[in-house]
Amino acid sequence: MNKVSKFIKRLSELELENCFNPYADKCDVYDLPQAPKIRKSNLGKILNSLESSKNIDVWVGRDLGYRGGRRTGLALTDEISLNLYANHLRIESLDRSTFGHPVKERTAYNIYTILSEIETPVLTWNVFPLHPHNPCEPFTNRQHTRAEGRIGITFLEELCDIFPIRRLVAIGNHAASWANEVAVPNYRVRHPSYGGQSEFLSQMRDIYHLPQPIHAQMRLL
Repeated sequence: MNKVSKFIKRLSELELENCFNPYADKCDVYDLPQAPKIRKSNLGKILNSLESSKNIDVWVGRDLGYRGGRRTGLALTDEISLNLYANHLRIESLDRSTFGHPVKERTAYNIYTILSEIETPVLTWNVFPLHPHNPCEPFTNRQHTRAEGRIGITFLEELCDIFPIRRLVAIGNHAASWANEVAVPNYRVRHPSYGGQSEFLSQMRDIYHLPQPIHAQMRLL
C-alpha cells in the first residue's frame, strides 16, 4: 500500500462524536448508496494526480460544511465546483456522490473564482477534515473543538510529508492559527464570507501575481 492509500485509509477510519466522515459515513437523506466509496475515489484521484507535481500549494480552510464538503468530501468545494477542480488538476472527472440538484456553497464560489486563474496545482484542505455538526442536527455547522483540531492537523502535516508542498494559504484567522504550527511557509488571507469577498480575491491575486480587476485598481488611486 503506497503513502496515498495509507493516508486515505487512516482518514476513512477516523470516528469522532458529532462528526460526519464523508469517506466512511453515508447520509440517509442525500447520499447515493456508494457515496463514501465515490468520495474516497475522488480524493484518491486528486492526490494521485499531485504525485508528479514539483510544487504544490495547499489552501487551508477550517472544516467541512454541510452544503459543500459534507457532500463532496473535498475542502472548499461544492458540487457545482467538481468539474472546475477536475479541470484545474487535469483529472478526467470528479463524480457526485449525492442525488438531486447540485447544491451551491458561497465560499466554494469564491474559491473557484480565483482558482480558475491559477496554474500552480492547488490542493484544497481543512484544518479539520470532517464535518462537525451540532448534536442530533446533522445539517448544521459548528466549529471544531481544540481537541478535534489537534487530531485534524496531523493529516495536514502528513500531506506536507508526502508531497512537495511549496506553501500553505490559510483562509481565515482560525485556519491561519493552525497553519502556523506546520513547518511550511504560509500566508493568511481574509475569509470570503461575511463581506470579505473583495479583500479575499485581492489578496489571492497579490499572492499569485495576478492582475487586479480595473475597478479594484481605480479604488487604489
